[in-house]
Amino acid sequence: MLNNLFAYLMVAFTDIKEREEGQGLVEYALILVLVSVAVIGLLGALGADIGAVFNQVSNTLGNLAP
Repeated sequence: MLNNLFAYLMVAFTDIKEREEGQGLVEYALILVLVSVAVIGLLGALGADIGAVFNQVSNTLGNLAP
């Protein structure tokens, strides 16, 4: 009986170990979340400065129009 239990556990753990098809998807999702959080934080910190640069470019181009 103990041998049967041991054999069953070995098969079960081997099956779990070999099933890794969803692992890559989870890793890509985590990377995407981390990059998104970093971009949102960066835009939040630099948002006013970026807006000022776009306004300056817009005003410069508006003055060049005939």
